[in-house]
Amino acid sequence: MTFMHCLKLSWVGALALAFVFSLVPMDPAAAAKKALPSFFNSKEIRSKNLKPFKKWNSALRRYSKEEAARKKGPCGSKKFNKCHYAKWMKSLKSFQGKDQLSQIKAVNSLMNRARYITDRTNWGKKDYWATPDEFFARFGDCEDYAIVKFMSLKKLGFKSKQLRVVAVKDMNLKVGHAVLVVFIDGKSYLLDNQIKRVVETKAVRHYRPVFSINTSSWWRHRV
Repeated sequence: MTFMHCLKLSWVGALALAFVFSLVPMDPAAAAKKALPSFFNSKEIRSKNLKPFKKWNSALRRYSKEEAARKKGPCGSKKFNKCHYAKWMKSLKSFQGKDQLSQIKAVNSLMNRARYITDRTNWGKKDYWATPDEFFARFGDCEDYAIVKFMSLKKLGFKSKQLRVVAVKDMNLKVGHAVLVVFIDGKSYLLDNQIKRVVETKAVRHYRPVFSINTSSWWRHRV
């Protein structure tokens, strides 16, 4: 299951992926609830069962280990180390004290400067969800941008319930894609490596969400 090719995933592949996620079991209690209005003009049903999302869970576990123990190394090293981590923290520290809307704009702009690299080129795999450490060392593709933005905002004090990595289908390009959606004061904002500016999700009409996820839950989306 992958949205990792982003600009290269075929329309057939995107539809197949949507079908696969439609088969992921929901909690009985969640499935019984009425779907609620959500972003990108969709309706969502929530589940707390994150077990099917192995790559997301793996990225979170690796990130926790990286946070606990960082290795020494030169700043020019491609392997993430304390030097790179210090630069990340320095950037985030400069965003502290700003309002949350300004912070998401700053984080989006900073991370979008990174070079786009497919998982096949970067890792020799069709699908790989990178941690922030791995992203800074080797860059990445669409879901990697979304993940590093997610973790950066968490470090700035955002709650997990405000953040969601979202797998979407781009209805214009006929491809799968991944973005970050952030909730602030009753509004939802899109952080996208393909769009320079942060915009409200209601202004974006070409994305059809399939599922969204954070550290506590996932949501199935229907249009």
